[in-house]
Amino acid sequence: MKRNPLKKLVAGLLAAALLALPTLAAEPQLPSLWAVDQLADSYALGLVDDNYTTYIQDPVTLEQLEAMTDVVANKLALLELDQRTADAVGYVVDTTRGGVMNALYQAAAAYVLPGIDEGPQGFLTGLGVVKGDGTSLALERTCTYQEAMVMANRLILAVYDSLDAGSRGLLWKATNGENTLYLLGTIHLDRDNVYPLHKSVREAITTSETVIFELDLNDQEGIALLQSLQTYSDGTTLADHISPELYQRVQAASEALGMGPNGLDAYKPWALASTFSTLSMMDDTTGANSMAIDSYVNALAVNSGKDIAAVETYAFQGGIFDGLSPEYQELYLDSTLSVYEMALGGETSPEIEQAAQEQEEMLAAMFAAWKARDPEAFGAVYDKEAVLNSDDELNSKLFTERDPGMIQAAADYLETEGSHTFFMAVGAGHMVDPGGIVSGLRALGYTVELMP
Repeated sequence: MKRNPLKKLVAGLLAAALLALPTLAAEPQLPSLWAVDQLADSYALGLVDDNYTTYIQDPVTLEQLEAMTDVVANKLALLELDQRTADAVGYVVDTTRGGVMNALYQAAAAYVLPGIDEGPQGFLTGLGVVKGDGTSLALERTCTYQEAMVMANRLILAVYDSLDAGSRGLLWKATNGENTLYLLGTIHLDRDNVYPLHKSVREAITTSETVIFELDLNDQEGIALLQSLQTYSDGTTLADHISPELYQRVQAASEALGMGPNGLDAYKPWALASTFSTLSMMDDTTGANSMAIDSYVNALAVNSGKDIAAVETYAFQGGIFDGLSPEYQELYLDSTLSVYEMALGGETSPEIEQAAQEQEEMLAAMFAAWKARDPEAFGAVYDKEAVLNSDDELNSKLFTERDPGMIQAAADYLETEGSHTFFMAVGAGHMVDPGGIVSGLRALGYTVELMP
């Protein structure tokens, strides 16, 4: 594991919109309106972090510029482009706008790209990365962090879009009369270098009037309710509900993660199990901000001014987990913690090692299918039929009690009076068969096609 983000994930199984600004300073630095639509991708790519309201309007530093340039270079390297000999004439890199352009250009100049021989100004203006103020590029002016961030983000997206690259996602288009409903099956993780997403996904979000999720990630009351469901309110603690041996293992994990002694005592087994499961599925391909795909879609939608809706409530979804039997919750925590302990380098067993290896192979195959927009390959790896037919207490609740409601919600949007475009993003397991939304809508007579 390359990071220990438990503090972020425990509150953040429940993340809010990117523009729900944290209280980081008496007067936070807000992004300019022209930069807001770049925030979701900038955050997903690691060009800004959670503290961006403390520095986004400040002059960029050379250290910050180097970090941004590294992000650009790493994302371009993933494209496996033909390489070229960089220009023999060096370009001055400093914290002026011209210096920032030179730095970003040199990250791209290692590769054969259309227009790369035109130099920094010609290449970057040709891609629309730098647009100036209508009269000049203001090359000598000191560059703000925000300007450098936008240039870096635009450069990555422009190169990926020009090559028809990026993660395509499991994206379908359902139609009924003049209504369109885009359906994105998501994976609630960030790994396998999933960002940036393909322009077809981004455009489907930004051209929709309403974006629908399993839960409204901006519903502060709902988030507070789920938080309350995750913790004990009856005077007991975790130690009162699980075996002493398992409790000591949780204590050790808490210490290793910097949570301190008894740092996790308030949380119920199911909440910790879910969190340890998420942590165990992250790896060195996870982005710096660990931005799950659903959170990215939400941030882009919010920042684009879209209406946000949800097909479920926090009370309903939280109740599924909180209603699990005590015995199941303890087993759930034991199994997920075992895999996470192995990721931390702790003692393990052949059975745990095999389970972890199988999980890793499944996740890699799932993300490969997701990024290629291949639902058949995804379904073969995920094997929803086996999930539904298992005797696992949680599986039936996650699907048999939820898929019908999601199908009906999607149909309701398609039956909206007038001409509308909607976007629905829910877990990919709810999209695929048996019992998935795609086939469910087709059975109701709607046209549903996989996006090209």
